[in-house]
Amino acid sequence: MNATTLFPIGELSRRTGLSVRTIRFYADSGIVAPTTRSPAGHRLYDLDALVRLELVRTLRELGLDLPTIQRVLDRELSMAEVAAAHAKAMDVQIRTLLLRRSVLQVAAGRGSSPEETQLMHRLTQLSGEERRRLIDDFVAGTFGTEDADPAAVALVRAATPDLPDDATDEQVTAWVELAELVGDADFRARMRRTAMFQAAGRTLGIERATGEELMRFTRQQVTEAMESGMDPLGERAAPVVDDLVRRFAQVFARTPDPEFRDWMAREFEEAHDPVVDRYWRLVWIVNGWQVVPHLLPVYPWLVQALRGKAAIA
Repeated sequence: MNATTLFPIGELSRRTGLSVRTIRFYADSGIVAPTTRSPAGHRLYDLDALVRLELVRTLRELGLDLPTIQRVLDRELSMAEVAAAHAKAMDVQIRTLLLRRSVLQVAAGRGSSPEETQLMHRLTQLSGEERRRLIDDFVAGTFGTEDADPAAVALVRAATPDLPDDATDEQVTAWVELAELVGDADFRARMRRTAMFQAAGRTLGIERATGEELMRFTRQQVTEAMESGMDPLGERAAPVVDDLVRRFAQVFARTPDPEFRDWMAREFEEAHDPVVDRYWRLVWIVNGWQVVPHLLPVYPWLVQALRGKAAIA
């Protein structure tokens, strides 16, 4: 085969994998014109046309539109420029597809209704600016009063959740839950109360009355339980919690009965509302921060254990 070899359109179709109809369309559009025609008027193509058609096929498979391909073939645009622009556009498409997949997986896992699925889809489609505005509205609605503690506001703003472009399924799931949470009026009240308490650095009444030695022991025991993955409602946690209840009951000269356990739970819950702690955990997940077990608040685990188990004898 030499440089003067000419191919009829059928042979060109076989070699390129393009249909005869498509090759004719490209010819009529001026994208790859035939090199010449046979005496009978049939289109004939040389090797250069074959190469151009294979390039067109490749670029179409990559998603480029015909006007852009024409400009590449005419050297009006460099392949590098086109590739960079198209790759950026594909990044957006990929992110959209990943978010849609995550929404569907969450919907399937939750057994969501059509309305809930629609809400989740809408929440994940918010732009970065819209997501920030959602959190800003939450902060304003929670702390937008004259007596709001600036330290509490700073505490919440310092950990603003920001869903990344390449979010994982876990991050998308956390974002959906978080977005639903911040719109709840009851949660806003709980966040305000807890954040102001924590920002002020106040000590719980039960901590002051109990003393540092027992509190240090309590934090150590609960931290070890959490780091080992111990379920606060499981059987393994029962001896740990029972022992702590006995120690606290002795300090307060109380009986370690259900009433005392409930009192302990309410005392420890004052600064660590479990729903608010859930918010912080979701923020960590959305932002991709490493969850360090020994930095997690221990009181929510203890509160759950106190309220989830029957009193000891």
